[in-house]
Amino acid sequence: MTTSGTPTGDIGRELLWTPSQDRVRVSRMSVYQRWLERERGLRFAGYEDVWRWSVGDLDGFWGSIWAHFAVTASAPPTAVLAERDMPGARWFPGARLNWAENLLRPAASRAVGDPAIVAVCEGREATEITWAELTAQVASLAAELRALGVRPGDRVAAYLPNIPQAVVALLATASVGAIWSCCAPDFGVKGVIDRFRQIEPAVLIAVDGYHFNGKKADRLAAVAELREQLPTVRHTVVVRHLDPGRVPAAETLAFDELVTGQAEPAYEQVPFEHPLWILYSSGTTGLPKGIVHSHGGILLEHLKIHALHFDTGRADRVFIYASTAWMVWNVLVGALSVGATIITYDGSPAFGEPDALFGICAGQRATRFGTGAAYLTLCEKAGARPGDRHDLSALRAILSTGSPLPESAWHWVYDAVKKDLLLGSDCGGTDVCTAFIGTNPLLPVYAGEMQAPYLGVRIEAWSTAGEPVIGQVGEMVITAPMPSMPVRFWNDPDGSRYLDAYFGTFPGIWRHGDWMTVTADGTYVVHGRSDSTINRGGVRMGSADIYQAIDSLPEIAGSLVIGAELGDGDYYMPLFVVLAPDAALDDDLIARIRRNIRAEVSPRHVPDDIIAAPGVPVTITGKKLEVPVKRLLQGTPEATAVNRATVANPDVLDWYADYAARYRRRRTSREQRD
Repeated sequence: MTTSGTPTGDIGRELLWTPSQDRVRVSRMSVYQRWLERERGLRFAGYEDVWRWSVGDLDGFWGSIWAHFAVTASAPPTAVLAERDMPGARWFPGARLNWAENLLRPAASRAVGDPAIVAVCEGREATEITWAELTAQVASLAAELRALGVRPGDRVAAYLPNIPQAVVALLATASVGAIWSCCAPDFGVKGVIDRFRQIEPAVLIAVDGYHFNGKKADRLAAVAELREQLPTVRHTVVVRHLDPGRVPAAETLAFDELVTGQAEPAYEQVPFEHPLWILYSSGTTGLPKGIVHSHGGILLEHLKIHALHFDTGRADRVFIYASTAWMVWNVLVGALSVGATIITYDGSPAFGEPDALFGICAGQRATRFGTGAAYLTLCEKAGARPGDRHDLSALRAILSTGSPLPESAWHWVYDAVKKDLLLGSDCGGTDVCTAFIGTNPLLPVYAGEMQAPYLGVRIEAWSTAGEPVIGQVGEMVITAPMPSMPVRFWNDPDGSRYLDAYFGTFPGIWRHGDWMTVTADGTYVVHGRSDSTINRGGVRMGSADIYQAIDSLPEIAGSLVIGAELGDGDYYMPLFVVLAPDAALDDDLIARIRRNIRAEVSPRHVPDDIIAAPGVPVTITGKKLEVPVKRLLQGTPEATAVNRATVANPDVLDWYADYAARYRRRRTSREQRD
């Protein structure tokens, strides 16, 4: 999760929003600080003091999270942090608990009709599942999984969209102590096989189809192919989402028939580090890596972020537009841990109108809305004014994540959506299933800047020499362990892949792979992935800075910038632009693009070529394929440069592969002439 802006110090900083004193006083972050004062005798002058304590006394901080939220466990821990080295930190040894039990714990204190999940789907009326119904369905499905032979440590693979059945299936899997892994049904079969074959699932839970932009996508043929390609699957459960009346195939089980039993809730008690789910790296240049997270680590992390940073509780309705393949969906489910109602959505974010998601916020009285930065930019460029069209009086906060948020979009939110809300922009990732820096209910919002590091996250920007830097671009590093760091990679018995992924550059220090600036004011600016950095003449610049400089141009609908080191010491920096309807890449537009980059980034980073492209190649989860395109330009064969199964728009990728081949031929011809 990344955002971007331009670090300016006090000069030119634009204050967009400040929380009222009343809002600060009643925030759950302030409640927690008063609890620390009362229960632990700790006093703090402000948030920075709390954060410094949280990273300086890891035992005290994480122990306080366990105690403050009264984690349900059948056996208490004998310590908080038994081993502190990274990798290899051991958290809460001796504890036995269950993530699902803690997420469903609020049901005991909710009224009979209180909704746990509101289900929204294109073309259908919204429906609700109460806390009591959710608990009963999870208990029934967990009992059925046990009857099918599923045991702790077995893998349950899911091919499901963002619907309540996915939440039920995840909670039931965790109740058994089995390990969950999910792909969205818009994934192609090969991409799913690349992931699921690695983990050898015992059960497959799949959907018959999903809705998108007014169309129904039937996936039963894909499900049949998955069953053939996954020899370890003993049982297949089908969710009849498109057609509730469809008769399931004889060799499959109907999900709705497995969630109507009368079983009592039963939660397998597992160690703190017991695997909860397997998420995946993007896998753009090889097989996706299976990232294993733990019951205890995810529970504590999500209690912390939802209650303290997102300021979420029992009265809140949380709507995060996310695919089940994106870790943000897991974060959405985690909001149940603080008693919030979650809103699921199966459909297009712009179904019927660009600001359709804001219509859902209004209709379901969402208090917190999370979305990708690309969606907010889409609404801005479409001229949408959701605040004028929808009743957003309940909305208190927006979380922007997934990609850089252009500075103009920050202003658009406060102008066209709502003036009094917290716009948080967070940076973290699948690796930790949380954020490192971002949303904070106690602090003001400045355009283009992330507010502060999260509690318990010791984050710094480091030079290549391994020294902290302020006010200049450095590698984002985490210098102290976090409970939600992966317990391991799947099929990595000696831990070498895990070690290389995060600790290969700075031994004992987590290198996340982003360029970041810590400003003199204590806010943070993330410039993009360090493996796709523009390094022109030794001056490093994040690709996000280039995008921000041209995103304000109405003729530009999308862009991709590449900095490719070539074998003879040359450096090629093309900028590919996707034009808005009726726009033309004429001399005037090229001049304005170059002028914007020269003024807002640097003259050194004006691109060599500006090329009109049919689109921007992205992964299925929406990440720009900067590194694969860079490798194509460097001459890497396409089969090696990119895993096509992870590409959302392979036809667009083909265009770039063709461009790269033509560029290399021109370059070879020029060298021969010279």
